[in-house]
Amino acid sequence: MKWDAVCLWRRRGLTLIETLVVVTLLAVIAVMATPSFVAWHLRDQVDARAKALASTLAYARSEALRRGTRVTVCRIDAARRCLAAGQACGEGVTDWSCGWAVLAERGGALSLLRAHPQLAAVSITGTQTNLTFTPPAGQLIGTFRSFDIAPRVLSKATQGDKWRRCIRIAAGGRARIVEGACGATS
Repeated sequence: MKWDAVCLWRRRGLTLIETLVVVTLLAVIAVMATPSFVAWHLRDQVDARAKALASTLAYARSEALRRGTRVTVCRIDAARRCLAAGQACGEGVTDWSCGWAVLAERGGALSLLRAHPQLAAVSITGTQTNLTFTPPAGQLIGTFRSFDIAPRVLSKATQGDKWRRCIRIAAGGRARIVEGACGATS
């Protein structure tokens, strides 16, 4: 009985060696899991950005119908001003990852309805011109448009179509998201 009490007293805590082994194992697991976590987070950002842009396009179309006036979606800079085609918003970025805004015409002037900020980790390539929805049917001025959404910096873990999204906009103004690249260069 006394021997059991002595053994329990000596084994109450962990030795330095045991603690170092546990810390080393946790470090190895963390190092191995980090690339997967980063890739998962990046894919989540691509999905979120695609949904945000598609939602914005649907909102702009519905506002054109509701207000009976033209509603424009444009790329913006940090001061929420529309950018000209090919104009960089900062750090040389010329795509839609700069952010975008929805503007409605009121008395000949444009008023801001909604804006989305920049997200540098995701590249959104497509048309460089503004998108204008017109009443009475909410049609998009111009032809079919598309946007290719992907991680800005591709790595071994983020290559392939499962890391890309395509938003296709019909001439009627309706947008839909599909998985994979769409070759948006128009």
